[in-house]
Amino acid sequence: MSHLIENMAYVGIMPWHGLGSRLTEKQPLEVWQREAGMNWKIQESPVHFKADKVGALGTIHSFPEQKVLYRSDTKAALSVVSQRYQVVQPREVLEFYRDLTDVSGYELETAGVLKGGRKFWALARTGQSAALKGNDEVNGYLLLATSCDGTLATTATPTTVRVVCNNTLAIALDGTTRAIKVPHSTRFDPQAVKNQLGIAVSQWDGFMYRMRALSERKVQWHEAMGFFMNVLCNTASDSPIPEVIPNERALRRVQYLYEGAGRGATMPSANGTAWGLLNAVTEYVDHERRARSIEYRMDSAWFGQGAIIKQRALSAALQLVA
Repeated sequence: MSHLIENMAYVGIMPWHGLGSRLTEKQPLEVWQREAGMNWKIQESPVHFKADKVGALGTIHSFPEQKVLYRSDTKAALSVVSQRYQVVQPREVLEFYRDLTDVSGYELETAGVLKGGRKFWALARTGQSAALKGNDEVNGYLLLATSCDGTLATTATPTTVRVVCNNTLAIALDGTTRAIKVPHSTRFDPQAVKNQLGIAVSQWDGFMYRMRALSERKVQWHEAMGFFMNVLCNTASDSPIPEVIPNERALRRVQYLYEGAGRGATMPSANGTAWGLLNAVTEYVDHERRARSIEYRMDSAWFGQGAIIKQRALSAALQLVA
């Protein structure tokens, strides 16, 4: 397994990224913590540096404005951050779900550690589910992820997974995701996040209403090509990640997926529809977009440029039914 993923665990069918160790269902959080490689703590140490070399050792100075974060098990350094940085422990990510799984019917499906411990997450199914025409099933999930190197705020994201292809998509309405973000400059308050998520998760019906509208919206060939150009080649002037040269390989691939090669592309909900356009992009990002490894693609699809592309695709698709 690549060095990028330290460890991870899952229940049910193998996740879309094809990685991890399988657990039986209804395991306690303590088992998840061990099997997902999250049974360690982030520890802190003051920053020291060597200067004014005298003999073989030199003089050791301190830098009180910064601290080193490191793993309690391997002692491997994770990052250097300011003294104000509020750490969220791997255990806290799993504990976030304890009452949700015990009382609210959530079920953990995957959890793990990326980049040697610099980023970790847990994903739980909420119990929400909907089917588009042709029995195209979409399930609701809640993703909680954080980092200890400043690359990701502690973020709770209502997410959907299309069952036929395991494509993932953050729930978004009116052009904005329903993610709740807690910057590391403030303390992570799980209950406050859950209170905010109560509003976000309740918007499932509104989101799926729009997805049904996409599945009913037939598109012409020129509309499909315009959609893919806009999403993948950043023809929009306000794109957050502009590209000068059109991505011809990506264009050919998403068109191929849309025209029948994609998983679920021939279902009545997706065949020749705006829903099919959206899922051609999400399948490309989640499963096929060029990356150094599957692990890097997963990181991008959830937290990086891949996630931005998927949200751009969602916005473009919703414009077709506006």
